[in-house]
Formats: sequence, structure tokens, C-alpha cells
Amino acid sequence: MFDCRSPRDAGDKVVGLGFGCAALGNLYAPISDQDARAAIDAARSAGIAFFDTAPFYGFGLSERRLGDALRGDSGLVVSSKVGRLLVPDEAQTVEQSRDGFLSPLPFRVAYDYSYDGILRSHEASLQRLGLARINILLVHDIGRANHGDDNARYWQQLTHGGGFRALEELRASKAIDGFGLGVNETAICLQAMRETRLDMVLLAGRYTLLEQDALNAFLPTCVAQNVSVVIGGPYNSGILATGTRSGAPMHYDYAIAPPAIVERVRRIERIADAHAVPLAAAALRFPIAHPAVARVLPGLASAAQVERTLEVYNTKIPDDFWRDLRQAGLIRADAPVPSPAMAGTEL
Repeated sequence: MFDCRSPRDAGDKVVGLGFGCAALGNLYAPISDQDARAAIDAARSAGIAFFDTAPFYGFGLSERRLGDALRGDSGLVVSSKVGRLLVPDEAQTVEQSRDGFLSPLPFRVAYDYSYDGILRSHEASLQRLGLARINILLVHDIGRANHGDDNARYWQQLTHGGGFRALEELRASKAIDGFGLGVNETAICLQAMRETRLDMVLLAGRYTLLEQDALNAFLPTCVAQNVSVVIGGPYNSGILATGTRSGAPMHYDYAIAPPAIVERVRRIERIADAHAVPLAAAALRFPIAHPAVARVLPGLASAAQVERTLEVYNTKIPDDFWRDLRQAGLIRADAPVPSPAMAGTEL
């Protein structure tokens, strides 16, 4: 299986945990440059060594902040995305929330999955990051879930238009260590694995305490083809972090959580309470028990959030908790679950 670990991953307490950088692009709420830097510094100090960003995150803001914090440190793994180019646009202002980002950078996105578009995106990301190398490039948001009926045209760019060929050439020349997809759906991943050899898939929100359909075909195929999986969105847009009792809005799949999801989370919470298990700890630990999954990637926005995440990530969860979830029909019978010994060790 493709090794997306860094030289610092030597069995310490954060092996398997990465840093999702969408919040560094002012996702849903602005954060200061200082707070962004403090979050990255806290993660590095704790031993987190995998950082995932994208041009789309804050229209370049996330990449700029991440690169400024990481520059000069060679012991890290950085992934970024391709498929969107940033186009200067004077009409864009910080007062406007664009796709959830409150970014001051005056750019808009243009989709381009072609050979030239992939190469241009890679070069532009290197410039924004100010780094000599991006370890992993992920094709961002390809698939019908994002593009609808336009997906056929973008898929043609990746296949007949040379997008995958550009990534294969970058990998063959050692300009990158590997490539894959960064998406929110599994069908397009299976389709891509029939077209080219993927090294990694960053799958957001589709293999969690609330969703396990990835067990049907996607995860077995990844095991068979030695594709490393990173699970993004382990909290399903927040509800598995906040729970149902905080009084805050409950979000699921980038929207307000529907009643059926809220009730399912309430049932999980009751079992978690019975075993004194934090809901967020269970959400972080569950996906990484699967043999295809190399990392779990929560979004992090502050040093305090990094500290809290490390605390819950290292929670020891008793076997009886997973047994009770399974018996209640809240996780699938064929879903691998962590053992108590997994907390704080290499998985």
C-alpha cells in the first residue's frame, strides 16, 4: 500500500492523525494569520506531520498560510489538490461568503481537469505554498456529487484530455510521490481506479460512525489495489463533534442535519454515555480501524482545537462500546472496530 506517512511517524501517539486545512482558508468564519500559524505550530510540536490543503480553500489563503508555517521543515507530508485554477477577479471582496469561505483574496475558481490545467495547478500551488515540493496531488471534487450533469465533460478532460496522464508523468519524474482523488463520493473513485493507478484517496464524510456504505465495494477495492485511504470529514460536517445537546446548530453533509440523522446520533450518544466515551473520540477512532485507512483528517482551526483533538484521539475506548453499537444496529456487522490497545499506537 502507498505509504503516505512522514519520517516523523515512528509509532508515536499521533500516527494516523492528520491536519485538514480548509479552516485555514476562513471556512465559515475568519481566523487571523496568527491563529492559523499557532494551530499549525501546535500540530507540528505534537508530532502531526501530514497536512492537506487545496487551492479552493480560501481561494489560495489556506495554501499561503500553510506554506508560510511549514517552510524549511522537510520532515512533513503535504497534499494539495488539482482541478480548480484560481483566476484574478476584482469583484471578489471579504464581505462575500463564497462557497463557505470568507477570504480576502481576490480570486475565483475555474474548473480545469485537462493536461495543461493539472500542470498549471501544480505549479501555481507550489508558488502559493512557497515550497519546493508537494508530496501528493489529489484530483479535487470530480464526480456527479459536485458537477452533476457537467461531470461527463470534466471526466473527459481527466481521461481523454490528459489530466491523468499529467499526474502519471509528475509521479514518474519524481516531482510528486503519488496522486489520487479528494472527493465526497465512492462511485467516482471506483471509476478512476479502472482508468489509472491511484496511490491515495481522500474520502470525506463517507466512512464514519454514520455512514459505512464504503464497505460494499470501495474499501475492498482499495485493499485489493493497494490504494491508501485518508478519511476526511470524520465528524460528518460537525454533528459527530458537537453531538445533539450543545444547543448549537447541528450540521451533517454540509447542511442542517435532518431529523433521522439527529435521532441516530442521539442513540449513539446514549451508548457513548454509558461507557464514558466522548462522541468525538469514537468518531475519530472508528474509521482508522479499517486496514485500507492510513489516516483520519479532522479540520483544525486553532491551537486549542489541536490540543482537544489530540486528547480525544488518544482516548482508550472499551470493546464493549463497539459491541453495543453493533448490537443496536448503529454500525455494520462487517465494520472493523478499534481495540483499546490501538489508542496512542501505530495503527
